Amino acid sequence: MAKPKAPRRTLESYSVKHISKTIRAGDCILMRPSDPSKPSYVARIERIEADARGANVKIHVRWYYRPEESIGGRRQFHGSKEVFLSDHFDVQSADTIEAKCTVHSFKSYTKLDAVGNDDFFCRFEYNSSTGAFNPDRVAVYCKCEMPYNPDDLMVQCEGCTDWFHPACIDMTVEEAKRLDHFFCESCSAEEFNTI
Repeated sequence: MAKPKAPRRTLESYSVKHISKTIRAGDCILMRPSDPSKPSYVARIERIEADARGANVKIHVRWYYRPEESIGGRRQFHGSKEVFLSDHFDVQSADTIEAKCTVHSFKSYTKLDAVGNDDFFCRFEYNSSTGAFNPDRVAVYCKCEMPYNPDDLMVQCEGCTDWFHPACIDMTVEEAKRLDHFFCESCSAEEFNTI
């Protein structure tokens, strides 16, 4: 006769000794990939469980996908620290946790003074079976009509307040950094026509 499965209990928090951090539901973590040449996996803790003795700790996670793990792959506008909150849930051993990390909203990420190794941002939810994103539309900028990539410098026109990539307006990044004022082609033409 099979032994009945030992009851598991939910933990409010758990001290991960090998990283000297305490984790709780809602925290984001980096998890060790099976292939050491791959980057760490990013996940959000949904629940922490242990057996009746408080051992054999398992964490229920919701995975974040990197752009290259999605059906469409990495696109030009994806930031290097961008991840997508997926509908993919899993149970993992607490032993695979490498570190705690922070997944910021897109807005708060763009306001960071300095981005650390453990900082990521998320602006989309991703359906791993269909490849669909939510939201499925996002604001676009510049003449190239691409969504904003926080890794790329953009300059703002003082006339219309639109944003532009230096390369799209025939300017180097170095030239853009030296600008005191900028008016786009349309606003410069308007200014010239009103004189």
